[in-house]
Amino acid sequence: MLGTFPPAEKRWSMRFYYPNFMNDMWRIVGWCFFGDKNHFVDENEKRFRLDELVPFLRNNGIALYDTCTRIIRTKNTASDKDLQVVEQTDLKTMVRGLPKLEAIATAGQLATTLCARQFDIDEPGVGDYTAFSFDGRQLRLYRMPSSSRAYPLSVEKKAEYYDRVFALLPTYPPKT
Repeated sequence: MLGTFPPAEKRWSMRFYYPNFMNDMWRIVGWCFFGDKNHFVDENEKRFRLDELVPFLRNNGIALYDTCTRIIRTKNTASDKDLQVVEQTDLKTMVRGLPKLEAIATAGQLATTLCARQFDIDEPGVGDYTAFSFDGRQLRLYRMPSSSRAYPLSVEKKAEYYDRVFALLPTYPPKT
């Protein structure tokens, strides 16, 4: 899963991906896997349960990174629209180092645009994917809705999109 770049450190509730307590990513994952959007939430401490998140992600083969390694925030916001990309992550090298990778899911428009450009493929629409070949491998790029609260969908509606990607995992719970 690829995001764009973390928010300013003052917005972090933990030292990990999607650290802003107001971001819905870990609520989406909780809803998809456990039917509970607060599964990874410590409401009293206003943070996420990193000690549960990391082993969960490892056990399910979910890797995280950002499409940018250096940016300039043009305003004092966490929004992708207010950042200038200085340096992108070399996604081709990253993918080459992940031989079991079958799919990339991007969270948000800018992450999708940057990823699609590096692989010279069409951008998929929200909730859809673009199949592509890279170094003799067949891969898919999925465009997920932003997990930001600014994106106008509920956690449950966002989770419906993410569910499509998580269903590819052999460890994903079957739907009843």
